Order: sequence, then C-alpha cells, then structure tokens
Amino acid sequence: MTATATNPSSAPLTVPRSAPPRRRLPPWASGPLWVVGAVVVLSTTSYLTNVPQLTASETAQTALRLALPILLAGLGGLWAERSGVINIGLEGMMIMGTWGAAWAGYQWGPWAGLLGAAVFGALGGLIHAVATVTFGVNHIVSGVAINLLGAGLTKYLATLLFQPVSHNPRESPPVPKFDTYSVAGVSDWLGRLEHAQRVGVSDVAGLLRGVLTGMSPLTLLGLLLVPASYYVLWGTRFGLRLRSCGENPVAAESLGVNVYRYKYLAVIASGALAGVGGAALVLNPGQPGYLEGQTTGRGYIGLAAMIFGNWRPGGLLGGSLLFGYADDLRLGTGGRSVLALVYGAVLLLVVLVVVHLLRRRWLAAAVSLVAAGLLYALYWAVDELPTELTTYLPHIVTLVVLAVASQRLRPPAADGMIYRRGAGD
Repeated sequence: MTATATNPSSAPLTVPRSAPPRRRLPPWASGPLWVVGAVVVLSTTSYLTNVPQLTASETAQTALRLALPILLAGLGGLWAERSGVINIGLEGMMIMGTWGAAWAGYQWGPWAGLLGAAVFGALGGLIHAVATVTFGVNHIVSGVAINLLGAGLTKYLATLLFQPVSHNPRESPPVPKFDTYSVAGVSDWLGRLEHAQRVGVSDVAGLLRGVLTGMSPLTLLGLLLVPASYYVLWGTRFGLRLRSCGENPVAAESLGVNVYRYKYLAVIASGALAGVGGAALVLNPGQPGYLEGQTTGRGYIGLAAMIFGNWRPGGLLGGSLLFGYADDLRLGTGGRSVLALVYGAVLLLVVLVVVHLLRRRWLAAAVSLVAAGLLYALYWAVDELPTELTTYLPHIVTLVVLAVASQRLRPPAADGMIYRRGAGD
C-alpha cells in the first residue's frame, strides 16, 4: 500500500510505506529453543546410530560434573570482561583454587575448602587487578604471568605442606568431599522411563535423570550462579555501572562512577569464581583431591565458553555443557560414541542448510552442505575414531565452536583497554 502526500506547488507525491518490522523471538525464548533442539538432535542420533550412551543418565551426570569447573571459570571471565578487563589468567586462578580447596578442606572439611578456594582465587584476581587497573599493564601479559605464578606458587606450597603428609609433592592427602543428593521419587520414575527404551521419551528421561541424580551442593551452587550473575549484572544498579566501565569508562567516570573500584571488584570476583571452579576438581565426589596439573586447560576452555556465549551467562552455560559433554564422551565411551556424535553434527548441518536456503543465504548453505558431506564421508569410512584424535576432542570442539560463533560475537566495547582516570578531560 502507498500513502499520498499533497504538495501545493506540484502534483501529489506517492510515498511507499515501510514494511512492518519482522517479529523476533523474545530474549528468554532462545535458550529453551536451543535446549529442545539439542535434545532432538541427540535423541535422533542415538536412535539412528544405535548408541544409547549419547542420552544415558550416566553420560548426562558425568557431563554436568565435567562442565562445572568450565562454567565457573567462564563466569569469572564474564565478570572481569564486562568491566573491561581481559582475564587470561583464569587458568592460574583455578590452579590456586585447587590448592586452597585441598589445604582448607583437609584441615576443616569441604565447606572450608570451598571458602579457601575462593580466597586463593580472589588473591590471583587481586594481583591481576593491581597490574592491569592500577599500573596499566597489558591485560594479556598480566594474565600469562598469573598463570605462571599460579602453577609455580602451588607447586612450592604443595612441596612445603603436602609432601610431609602425602609423601608426594605433586598431590595432597585425601580431602573430604561433599555429599551428593538425588530427588528420590522423581529420579526413580525417570529411571523406569529411561529403561523402557521408548524413542524420544527415554532419551529425555535419561538426560533429566542424569541432572537430578547425585548432585552435590557445589554443583547446585554453580548452576544457581548463572541466573544470579545475570540478575546482578543486568538487573541491578551495581551491574549497570560495572558494565558501563566495560563499554565506555570515560563516560561512566563523567557520570560519577568510580571506574577503578568497579574494575577491582569485578576482577576480584572473577578470581574467586575461577577458584571455586578449581574447588570443583577437588571437593566433588569422584575427584582425587589436589593433583599437580589437574586443571588441564579448563581455564582457557572456560574463556572459550564465555566467548561462545557472547559474554552472557545463558550462552556460557550452553557452551560449558557442550564442552563437558564432549569431554565425557572422550573419557567414558570412547571412539564409537564420538563417531556417533559426528553423525549428529551431520544432521545439524543439514538443518542449517535448509535454514540458509529459506533465508536465501546461498554461500552459507553451500558451505554447510560441503561440511555435512565431508563429515558424512568420515562417518562411513571408519568404524571408530582413533584415540589419538578423540583425546583432543574438547579442544577441537572449542576451535570449531569459536569459528562458527565468531560472526555474531559482540564483546564489551572497551574490553582490554588501558584506562586512566581523568582521560576524558
């Protein structure tokens, strides 16, 4: 339709009306849709490949346990980077947290161990804040230094305090663990549905049972920190001021925000969260206690999960579960399950091809189609992926996910900038 405008000195003008804006999904709906899509893909893959381990409750339970330290490290990175400070030192802060959890947990129990991990991680965050915020050290250089400091400091302390008891400078004596809890009635009912082998229903039941069975207080705390972080950072005046420091610290200063204070608080909280992530490797059931080198790059993977989640808690949770699930398949079920996951990736790429065609994105559809063809050829060419390849599955997934997600990322505008008070004068 058109609208007619009358001009006294000329003929009527015909002005085309703009098309109505396309309706978009509300922000809260994207998360549940991704969850439903992931469950549908896993269920279909499990049925077509005859690999029930993909949706078994044991797989979901272990994946959640492996995702927890990645999630907590990623939340630490989220807090720091929303204030404008890049925190590459998450790995070192996690290492310091593992030692603090083992030392305090051995002395006074798991809750004291959790507090010790947070304190030691926060100490790493404080050092990073002093270097980057006060002295203006390059954020990447400071983060690398924190990683080296964390590894060296904990090695020295373990030799000094653990070796006389454990007779091994690389590990702690046995550390008390958190108890685990299950929703008894619901867990049993879901177990019966899982073993009924009903297509779709048993898959969903297995995944839910894995989440609701054998959960420790630390796991529950980690999951609750996701909505809590969202509320604090996006729903409070404190969070608004903190995020303004990461977007435009000069403008925030002009409005009376103490930028230094908010950056310090954010980076110290970042270290505490990373330290608690280290505690998850020590205090949860099934963990050995403190072991030298036990973080194995989870701090870096947590940073990748944060980037995959576009610097938001919900997306970070999804990325952490993805990396934990990939790590679980590598450790627990071997190359056959990982190969089945390749088949699931083929199904997902086929769906993407259809979506791109409907949106007339011809190049993206062609690339997705080629990738699906290559993965399908790999699936039919081998019976089981070799161990040499599956060992690095979490790292491969990290690289692939970052490559795919890089087109839609939007980091804080002042992330990594060296800020000086009064710079806007």
